[in-house]
Amino acid sequence: MIYFDNAATTKPCKEAVEAVVKGLEDFGNPSSLHGMGVTAEKHREQAREIIAGALGAQSGEIYFTSCATESSNTVIFGAAKKLGKRMRRVVTTTVEHPSVAACCNKLEEEGFEVVRVAPREDGRFYPEDIISAADSSTCLVTCMLVNNETGSILPVERAFAAIKKKYPQILTHCDCVQGFMKLPVKVKKLGADFISLSAHKIHGPKGIGALYIRKGVHIPSLLLGGGQEKGFRSGTESLPLIMGFGAACGKLSGNIEERLEKAGRLRERLVRLCDETEGVYVNSKPDCLPYIVSIAAEGLKSEPLLHFLEGKGIFVSSGSACSKGKKSSVIKEFRVPDRLQDSVLRISFCDENTEEEVDELMAAIREAQGSLAKVR
Repeated sequence: MIYFDNAATTKPCKEAVEAVVKGLEDFGNPSSLHGMGVTAEKHREQAREIIAGALGAQSGEIYFTSCATESSNTVIFGAAKKLGKRMRRVVTTTVEHPSVAACCNKLEEEGFEVVRVAPREDGRFYPEDIISAADSSTCLVTCMLVNNETGSILPVERAFAAIKKKYPQILTHCDCVQGFMKLPVKVKKLGADFISLSAHKIHGPKGIGALYIRKGVHIPSLLLGGGQEKGFRSGTESLPLIMGFGAACGKLSGNIEERLEKAGRLRERLVRLCDETEGVYVNSKPDCLPYIVSIAAEGLKSEPLLHFLEGKGIFVSSGSACSKGKKSSVIKEFRVPDRLQDSVLRISFCDENTEEEVDELMAAIREAQGSLAKVR
């Protein structure tokens, strides 16, 4: 099996699996006062410290959630509830993940003004476009760090710094799901009040995410109950998943740059082979995150090609996993030519992928060009 769909989900690493099992065995409730509860609480806080350390944050600024979707929903609706009576503008981009885009659509239905910043004609985002969209009536600016379909890196750091300098009351949120543990993300440099994270994108388990909230910033909670997570996110914590998240994060923390260089080599090989193959084009720009590469095989529909590759034991995506095969509006926003938009494949790497696997992928695509029916 050759797995090139790591932007959708990753294989849990051995350390994460072992930590999940350990969390199931030490099954005490972290809120219980007896010894088993104290042990569970210790495990939870160790994981929190690992994740905070990876971000350059304080452990008290990390809150566990069920997933990054919950994290982003909590921020967007919380910011609107806190500031929305007098500040009715939300600034976002046209290429956000559905967990952000759908929330912004909902706020728009409720009467908020949503400004969606688009890439320019060259398919790139510029910080001044995001900055100029914010004004004194803005309650929230929410912008992803890395696009999940093309790997494009958005100018979050420069945009947030300028916005905060001019309008310190505006809340800033960054979906860091595709950038966390792939880029050296640090909260002080990024300048976000809120950061959404997911475990299953970094070789941790599904069903667990985290939300960074800068110290001193407060928004209402979406979940009320027993007061877990310092009263911000009630509900008994899933200790096994939290421990798995911490273990995966701990494993990756020490070699981000090394893994980034390897991803760069895989990308270079893929791009070279695409350039050498007639009718195959690379949609991702050279300055995109190398872990994610969007390509297109002109004349071949994405879904039949995807299943052809699956028959060869090669697993890729036709775009965002959340789109479930629907035509991507994000690809269009990044100025991919119309003739290629039905032929897009997303190739997303992890540390376990090899250059030989890239060779096999391209050999299979070339075989498909000779056997699959062409689309007019």
